[in-house]
Parts: sequence; C-alpha cells; structure tokens
Amino acid sequence: MFQLRRRFTITATIALACATSSVFAQPAWPSQPIKLVVGFPAGSSPDLMARTLAEPLAQALGQPVVVENRAGAGGNIAAASVARATDDHTLGLMINGNLTIAKILNPATPYDPLTDLTPVSLIAVAPLVLTAPPSAPGDGAAFLAAARQGGDRWNYGTPGVGTVAHLGMELIKSRAGISPVHVPYPGNPQVITAMISEQVQMALLPPGLAMAQVRGGKLRAIGVTSAGRSSVVPEVPTLTEAGVPNLQLEIWNAVAAPNSLPKVHVKRLSALLVEIVRRPEVREKILAQGWQVTGTSPEGLANRIRTDTAAMSDVIVKNGIQAR
Repeated sequence: MFQLRRRFTITATIALACATSSVFAQPAWPSQPIKLVVGFPAGSSPDLMARTLAEPLAQALGQPVVVENRAGAGGNIAAASVARATDDHTLGLMINGNLTIAKILNPATPYDPLTDLTPVSLIAVAPLVLTAPPSAPGDGAAFLAAARQGGDRWNYGTPGVGTVAHLGMELIKSRAGISPVHVPYPGNPQVITAMISEQVQMALLPPGLAMAQVRGGKLRAIGVTSAGRSSVVPEVPTLTEAGVPNLQLEIWNAVAAPNSLPKVHVKRLSALLVEIVRRPEVREKILAQGWQVTGTSPEGLANRIRTDTAAMSDVIVKNGIQAR
C-alpha cells in the first residue's frame, strides 16, 4: 500500500513538473513587432484609425505595432495578405466592405472573410449622410417627395459600383419609393463636386466629408442612415424620421486576424482593444475622426459580419449588381 501511494505521488509529481515545464516553455506572445495592415493610403480614414490604435496597443503588448499601407482594390489586396499570413504577428484594420461585401460582389476575391479571417473586435461605426445640393428642400420628407416626382430624371453619385454608398442608395430607393439613376465616380471628392454643380441630386457620404461641406454651405444634409440619431452628427435627423422605414445602414471598421492566429491571442487582443477604445482620450480622437466607438468581443464582430452580409447580399442579388 505504501509503495502504491509512493508510486502515485512520484507519478503525480512528474506529471505536474512536465505540465509546469510545458507552460513555461511556451514562447511569450507577441515575440516580435505586430504588423497592422491597412488597405488604404496614408491619411485615409482607415489609416488614421489604425495609427490611433497602434501606440496604445504597442504599450499594452510590449512590442511595436507597425502600420503597413497596402492600398488597392478597395482594401481587398490588404485583406487577402492578412488572410494568407502565417507568422502570428499580422493583423488587419479593415472596413465592412472587406468583411461583408467583397466575396458576394466578386466570387473571384482571393479570400473568404467568413473562413479565412478571424474577427477580433468591431472598433467604430458611423452612419452615412444623405446629402444634396444646397438648393434642395431641407426637410427630409419634402426632399423624398421631390425625389419621387423627379423619378429617373434624378441621379445619385457614388465612389464606385459595389461600395457601401452604392448598395445603401439602392436600399433607400426600395424603402423610400424613389428611382434616381446611379452615376459612379472615381471617388468621393468627384461625387461632391458633381453634387455642388447639381449634376447629381443626392449621394451618401461619410459624416466627416459630408458635414465639412454642409457647414460650409456647399451641401445640404437630408438625413443619416442609422436607426437612431448618431453622436457623430447629432444635429442631423434620421431618414427614418423622414419616412424611410426599417433603415439601419452604417459604415464601420474592425480589426481582424488570419484564421491561423491562436484563439487565446485573439481573445487577448479583443479585450485590449475594447479597453483602449473606451479610454476618454482615445474615444475623443476617434469621435474627431467622425466615428462612434464600439469595441466588441470577437463574437460581437462575427454577429455584425453575418447580419450585414445577409442584408448586403439581398441588395446585391435583387439588383443584379456585379463588380466591374
């Protein structure tokens, strides 16, 4: 009996030693600088967001966080590079187009956001602002009534086929009973110029761009696309208040990782990002960039991806929208 007890004690001690040894043998993470890939050029909204997060995240992780810009294809080149990364030290700061629309719009997209990328955290959201030339009626309901009368003689501008602005306008058209014709431009600066000169009668713009023109008297804000009034532009009523039912459309950005990144690191990153974006000084920086802080768990971002993918897929299929 004594020998059995002694043998059990020795075995348990060896097992505990092995377990302890294996824990301490695991390399610390991160063991090298983190690369935060952005699919848009320096100075763009996603780039500014990434740089806002980089310094506090580096301090929390004890390793530098280097922002790398890989612009092109609406952010999809960068997203594909993140999906292919296997170094456990690459992350992506992505927009909702990369995580919800890309694969539906173009099946040839070289990554699948649902299987090749792991959600980390939804960082911030913002509504789009339906804007119009200054000569347009200021009241939302009156503007939509004029748009119904204008029929297909009215146009709306976007920064391209398949963008959130394009899909959002098609959603508004179906909900509001209006029928303006889509006119794509190379980017939002050209859309704004076309609207000021009344070549197009409306467009959905990010709040930062829209309100700079509205406050300068060059454009008129008709309404925002969020379900309720946004803290980003609290003075602008919702389109729901103007009579567009069941509308909730937001642009957002999020941090995602390659699917190969161990879940323990994903959870740690998510918790750190949630804490960072809720710091008053970081929240104020993000609000100044035209965004409302969210900060979610990986599951929260995954749910948002699924919900928005379903909504955008419905718009794409019903309108036969294809990438060009």
